[in-house]
Amino acid sequence: MPVTDVSTDTENLTMTVTADFAAPVERVWSAYSDPRQLERFWGPPGWPATFTAWDHTVGGRANYTMNGPRGEKSSGYWEFLTIEEPRRFAVLDGFADEQGNPNADLPAMRMEFTFESAADGTRMVATSHFVSVEALEQVVEMGMIEGTKMAMSQLDAVLQDLREYAEGKGTRVELLDDTHVRITRLVSGPRELVWRAHHEPDLIRQWMLGPDGWEMTECIATTTVGESYRNSWAPVGDTEGEPFGFEGEVLLIDAPCRAVTTERMQGMPTETLNDLNLYEEDGATLVTVLIEYPDKDTRDMILATGMADGMEESFARLEREVLEPSRS
Repeated sequence: MPVTDVSTDTENLTMTVTADFAAPVERVWSAYSDPRQLERFWGPPGWPATFTAWDHTVGGRANYTMNGPRGEKSSGYWEFLTIEEPRRFAVLDGFADEQGNPNADLPAMRMEFTFESAADGTRMVATSHFVSVEALEQVVEMGMIEGTKMAMSQLDAVLQDLREYAEGKGTRVELLDDTHVRITRLVSGPRELVWRAHHEPDLIRQWMLGPDGWEMTECIATTTVGESYRNSWAPVGDTEGEPFGFEGEVLLIDAPCRAVTTERMQGMPTETLNDLNLYEEDGATLVTVLIEYPDKDTRDMILATGMADGMEESFARLEREVLEPSRS
């Protein structure tokens, strides 16, 4: 992860984030000065940001809204105070309503970002200045430190060419904290088709089978918020195992980019939150699934079942059975 240190200083009323990136200063600067790139990492996983206004000039404003997995929204604004490309910029960062009007009930802060060349790329130091100890403690209690670390863990994928970042690396599992796991897999195909393959029963049945020797016996899919889905599998022939399935409800749909659902094994009360995101670049689509577990023990138990291996076999089948035929 890029973040190497987060420190707070109640005497000087600051919080300082230090991060190292394997990319030159100019590339890191471009990620912070382009709203479309910022949207990929400014919000923490599960809370992606959308910038609705962007005036990248001194005195200009940028408005953004972070969209939570259950439809929650948290909005903010930047007022650009200084811009010294590509080494430094400073903003007044505050909370706002969805129209960008400042929320006076929550603390604003001055944020200074500096970018310096380092042996392996770029060192970024971001210092937030608060008006009082209470304001500093308030944002810390709101989870700003954890949220910043998780948000910036997404930046490596932005700074690199997508194929360089993920091609040939299979299904990757990252433990973000005790209850959040991020799973990524690059597939060679357009986002629109990958979206359809996740939500149309005829396509789902072609690839979402897990290990060889299993068949999908039930597939009820939906892209309507509030409706339920249900998938079931059973062993074929001499394959050992008992039939099983998953079901849940759709919480959020932003086709063809994002779908958030609950998931539980049929007949079991334990539920996870699954946040599917699709990002396309150069004819390839990065599939990212952020899974929120109720606790660490549940997380470890489910990962120990070989879930990631089963997902890799399914993704390989997705490329072979759905995406490759579409190119012929």
